Amino acid sequence: MQQAHLSALEQKHAGLEAMIAAENQRPHPDDTLVARLKKEKLRVKEVIAGM
Repeated sequence: MQQAHLSALEQKHAGLEAMIAAENQRPHPDDTLVARLKKEKLRVKEVIAGM
């Protein structure tokens, strides 16, 4: 169970990274969206580190 949860969190972290990269590739990235995604990515990383 713990490993499945960790894998899900790692996938979410990678997905957020991809979303950030995609948004930054746009001609006019939404800075608010990028900041929100980065905060969520950091929160997920902290949960992973705490496991």
